[in-house]
Amino acid sequence: MRTAFIDTLRELARKDDRVFLLTADMGYSVFETFMDEFPDRFLNTGIAEQNTIGIAAGLASRGKIVFVYSIIPFVTMRCFEQVRLDLAYNFMNVKLVGVGAGLTYGPLGSSHHALEDIAIMRSLPDMTVLCPGDPIETKELVKRSFEYDGPVYIRLGKNGEPKIHSDGTRIEIGKSITVLEGSDLALITTSNMLETGKRWVDEWKQDGINASLISMPSIKPFDSFTVENLIDDEIPIITLEEHSVIGGLGSIVSEVIAKKGKSVKFQQIGINDEFSHIIGGHDFQRKKFSLDAKPSLKFIE
Repeated sequence: MRTAFIDTLRELARKDDRVFLLTADMGYSVFETFMDEFPDRFLNTGIAEQNTIGIAAGLASRGKIVFVYSIIPFVTMRCFEQVRLDLAYNFMNVKLVGVGAGLTYGPLGSSHHALEDIAIMRSLPDMTVLCPGDPIETKELVKRSFEYDGPVYIRLGKNGEPKIHSDGTRIEIGKSITVLEGSDLALITTSNMLETGKRWVDEWKQDGINASLISMPSIKPFDSFTVENLIDDEIPIITLEEHSVIGGLGSIVSEVIAKKGKSVKFQQIGINDEFSHIIGGHDFQRKKFSLDAKPSLKFIE
């Protein structure tokens, strides 16, 4: 996803000299091509995330389209007051790009884990929240965020997520994408769990269960219409995310179900209300939180 992001940003920067990139002491191997091509539109601010947001707001106030790149906790939580007041409150045209969704930076511990970011960022008025699941969604949503005049948070994975969509797929803010059709149940994923979701749906098909796979990269605005159709059709729903079960995709779908006022079978899969106190790689962490194996489908019987 990181490569898709920077390649797309370079394309946009060639077309529009308002594009400006800030990073807080990271991404050297990722940004070398951008730095070489646009040295006057790149700034490494160092480990000073609060100051970085202030700089971004200032640049945006002078007409720049600013992208700020850092590890998720540092571009959301460490500088949240500045994001809230400098960007969201003033509706600045700044795009926050966080890398390392969920437990991606497993060995670095809770300081680098991103389990609360969706909940935090979607609570901000006027903040658009995008969580691409593969390089195609990343490329498309970087373009859509560039076209959108306002603050955006983009949540990226890191570990070489494969392409799920075909080249040329159009991804829109506020819309979901039905990757696979099915009528027995619907699996809705967001962010870096799209690959896992596709594997589960493929395995269920071998077991005779015809499930649909829906990617939900746009968290805010949210595609409530698709979820409401599933409720009307009485199709059981499972949500899958590498994020806390509080405030993320599952919570949003729960809200849609509650507002709809109709009963539907529903299961939420994510990180329980806890920190990871054990150090280990990404795969190890996913296994610890039971994100690596298909759930039981007894709830749909």
